[in-house]
Amino acid sequence: SFGRRSRAAETNETSQETRTRFLLFRGETDKGCQIRLTHSDTLQQCGFNSSLPLVMIVHGWLVDGILEDWVWEMVAALKSHLAQPVNVGLAEWVTLAHNHYTTAVRNTRLVGQEIAALLQWLQESVQFSPSHVHLIGYSLGAHVSGFAGSYMSRKHKIGRITGLDAAGPLFEKASLSDRLSPDDASFVDAIHTFTWEHMGLSVGIKQPIAHYDFYPNGGSYQPGCHFLELYKHFAKHGLNAITQTVKCAHERSVHLFIDSLLHADMQSTAYLCRDMDSFSQGLCLSCKKGRCNTLGYHTRQERQSKKSKSLFLVTRAQSPFKVYHYQFKIRFINQTENSVEPTFTVSFLGTRGERQKIPITLSKGITGNETYSFLITLDVDIGELVMIKFKWENSMVWSNVWNTVQTIIPWGRESLHSGLALKSIRVKVGETQQSHTVNEPSFFSLQILYVYECSPALQLATENTLYVSIPLDPTVRVVTRYSMSFTLQSLVTSSQCKSFTANP
Repeated sequence: SFGRRSRAAETNETSQETRTRFLLFRGETDKGCQIRLTHSDTLQQCGFNSSLPLVMIVHGWLVDGILEDWVWEMVAALKSHLAQPVNVGLAEWVTLAHNHYTTAVRNTRLVGQEIAALLQWLQESVQFSPSHVHLIGYSLGAHVSGFAGSYMSRKHKIGRITGLDAAGPLFEKASLSDRLSPDDASFVDAIHTFTWEHMGLSVGIKQPIAHYDFYPNGGSYQPGCHFLELYKHFAKHGLNAITQTVKCAHERSVHLFIDSLLHADMQSTAYLCRDMDSFSQGLCLSCKKGRCNTLGYHTRQERQSKKSKSLFLVTRAQSPFKVYHYQFKIRFINQTENSVEPTFTVSFLGTRGERQKIPITLSKGITGNETYSFLITLDVDIGELVMIKFKWENSMVWSNVWNTVQTIIPWGRESLHSGLALKSIRVKVGETQQSHTVNEPSFFSLQILYVYECSPALQLATENTLYVSIPLDPTVRVVTRYSMSFTLQSLVTSSQCKSFTANP
């Protein structure tokens, strides 16, 4: 039954010998000491400290009946990488999880009830408040944690529940009482990493289920987990490669959380946004009024309302997962009627490093005086931006340069058609919230050699590249020189052609 009947009545019926084993860990390599309900001596034997918070891990469905390696990785990270120590526990429900999936789903409510019974006993026996409890549930374990929270009284709510890619099948679009929801703890956060749907089902739940729902890379799939990576998994996991490939994106939620513990100085920031498409345009890099938050253990705990906040971010394919988000807004002036489809590369120069030739392709052609926005991510911290360098490849751009040259050295009676020009560039850094705006950027250090005056049919055969450097900090002097060589077309053979050397 998935209906809610009296929690108090059901909890009182719980056997003192639970099917769930509760283990406490003294050290990062400890395999666990079992705490037994109503046996207060086991609390002392296992080293439970009632003055410290309790972080309890809740695993999910088990195909082979063996706890996965990530459990021990998370225990070690919690024991050794926190500034303030905590009690670290595990709700081990292997005998109930190692079943057919639908059976394991039915068992989640019982396990939640037993966790609630443990927490109520701790409150009664050693005055340990449930508000100091943080449940971390993976897959089915996320809903187990939710059920545990629903069995607690409103006056004694669990402090925090974290759902790591909460299971989707039989829970997607279920009522609040039949899955993890914001009502189950004072603060609930969730990380969604495998919401890709097949035949109407997804391994991880797609809908928001928390106060803050994080969707790394959109939540549907994760970098490094594509089936094209299968051959790498064969080399590492042998015949279990297919299972590991399927698990990769689902389990990424766990490793993102562990990563937040291991790299305290590299916390990933996520931003409130409508969807991943909007985020990919760089439209959502604001931190005003709580519109951004930290992913993982160090999430800022704010309970605003019952309405969930969906936050998005980009991550790398391996730990450390953090990237740095940049929004670019470019306003063009296109003085032609034809659509222009330039392909850019962008380079960054910062106070701590440089990143060269990042490819950018606009999703649509430039047809008028519009502003185009897109997102760029870097996997290294280059510090404060000093300069950005654009290089784009499109012959339409050259009409712009040609007109500039003709203005300086007027040799033709008719100019070629006007083309594409930059009106303004705005750069916003998500992690620092700093913005830079450059209006009407100019080209500089442009050297043109051996330009010939001929008929209006003259064409310049070149690499079709143009560099634009935009200093973002006027107090920093950066000297750069770019040279471009122009190769003549074979049709330029008229004896009336005159040779020029120009350095505008």
